[in-house]
Amino acid sequence: MPIEMDQTHFLTDKLKTLECQSRGKEERIIALETENAMLYLKLAQLQGILRDSREETGHLKRVNESDQLQRQRTGESLATLSGQVKALRDEMKQLRLDAVALPHQFQVEYDNAMSQARLQTQKMRLNYSNVSDMEKKMVDMEAALQEANARHAKEKKRRRELHNTLMELRGNIRVHCRIRPLMEFDVGNQDVSTLGRPGSLSEVVTHVMDDENVVVKTSKHSKVYEFERVYSPQESQEAVFEEVQPMLTSLLDGYNVCIMAYGQTGSGKTHTMLGSHKDEDYHVTTEPHPDEGIIPRATRELLRLMEEKPPDTHSAEVSVVEIYNNDILDLLSSDPRAKHDLVTNTDGSMCVPTVTSRPVKTVYEVMSLVQHGLKARREIATLVHEHSSRSHLVVTLTVSIKPNMFLFPPATPGSPTEGVFAVPLSPAPRDKPPRRQLPPQPQGYTGAKQTIRSRSPSPVLLAQTPTGSTVKTKLQLVDLAGSECVGMSGVTGQALRETSHINKSLCALADVLGALAEHRAHVPYRNSKITHLLQDSIGGDAKLLAMLCVSPAQRYVTESLQCLGFGQRARQVQRGPIKRKLPPSLERVGPGDSSYSGRNSPRPKSAGPLRT
Repeated sequence: MPIEMDQTHFLTDKLKTLECQSRGKEERIIALETENAMLYLKLAQLQGILRDSREETGHLKRVNESDQLQRQRTGESLATLSGQVKALRDEMKQLRLDAVALPHQFQVEYDNAMSQARLQTQKMRLNYSNVSDMEKKMVDMEAALQEANARHAKEKKRRRELHNTLMELRGNIRVHCRIRPLMEFDVGNQDVSTLGRPGSLSEVVTHVMDDENVVVKTSKHSKVYEFERVYSPQESQEAVFEEVQPMLTSLLDGYNVCIMAYGQTGSGKTHTMLGSHKDEDYHVTTEPHPDEGIIPRATRELLRLMEEKPPDTHSAEVSVVEIYNNDILDLLSSDPRAKHDLVTNTDGSMCVPTVTSRPVKTVYEVMSLVQHGLKARREIATLVHEHSSRSHLVVTLTVSIKPNMFLFPPATPGSPTEGVFAVPLSPAPRDKPPRRQLPPQPQGYTGAKQTIRSRSPSPVLLAQTPTGSTVKTKLQLVDLAGSECVGMSGVTGQALRETSHINKSLCALADVLGALAEHRAHVPYRNSKITHLLQDSIGGDAKLLAMLCVSPAQRYVTESLQCLGFGQRARQVQRGPIKRKLPPSLERVGPGDSSYSGRNSPRPKSAGPLRT
């Protein structure tokens, strides 16, 4: 039986040996991995160096190519410059040759020029006398032309003055016409780019021939209308007022004045009478504004004339009414919707006693009151006009004049002319100086007999002036509502009813003028409130100016012809001499009265107080 050996010690040694070997191999693996990582790192460095080298090599190649291209371009430029240098050398050579020949050519040209100069000098000497004669004739013709122009202007002014005098004697209605510029709304439903284009709705067919004639181009032929004054679209508000201004002096001389604007809606009536719609306050300022209309300008001029008079002799008050749907409404009252009635005074004149009148002293006060009234005035926007007035506006300025100041200039207390007034009788013959006589004075009168000239055209006599009465004259400024074509304006409902009343009242105004022109026995003033209210002015108790406002566009040619025809009918009205306002206690005596016995006839002592 074999002997059993103890193998535990042997296995333990062998295990240790194997563990040592295993550790050695692991250390070897770690060393190899470390070495491998270092090799990878070195490889990456070498790859980076290789990449940089390749980039540098590419850059060098590009630089080299650029240098080669630059050298090629430089060579081409050098060749071009060489060619230019050669050409310049050839040109310089030619210039040198020309410079050598230039003195000879200059001498030849100089000799030719001198020959021509001598020849022209001889011709000028020959024609000098003719030129002198022509210059003298030209000076004479210019002088004659200037003289003719001056005479023409003088005669034109004299003709207009005589025409106005004749109109005053006949009582004619002055008619002016103003053509407004084209506006964007004149194109209707067409594009704005067609404004004024021939054949379009906004084609200009109403033109100004001169300052007295208007021509309207129609489909058949052109029609020409003549008026006292025609304003072109370019003329300003100031130019319009310059023609109106002389009428205001008559107001302080005792004559009523009425200025009315007539025309279709959108033709510029309110702009002419009040001012631009761009300013909703119509330029209510203390200073003049270039766009303000006739009403503020007339007010400013009237108050200026009153300021030139002695203090406390003239006063003014204003009222603002509208005729809406044939009803008279007071725009200054606390109830602007209340209706007012017309009343006939004892002297036959028309008035509205219940209308509010406010005393005024400045233009600002007047325009503030007018603006207050305009806020209550009816306006709507139609297809024709954005601010279409639905009523007639009547602004009345009433001037109260003390009779002493009305009939003669002021006299100092105790002077011979105090309390006495006189105006010229019928004109004396031209070969004799005019003579005027004072009638016998009442008992107790100790003043010297003296005649004082008045502007009144009617013959009156001399008398003691009553001190308890005043003379009132009125300036009526009327902005009529515009006539409308219902189909064009597109109004309905209440606006249609307003349009009906407006057109009826304007037709009534045309009927009144027609009756006056034809001297009919009955004049239908009462057919409309506007004609009834303006009866005094239209019928001959005022100097009346009708301002026709017309659109130039083809779209409104029918309305323009109607408006111009209205003006022609108005010019045919002859109302007789305009009556001058006198104090209530005086009456007018003329050659047709039985109490008037001639210029130098003595006045019976029993005749009582003297009247005019």
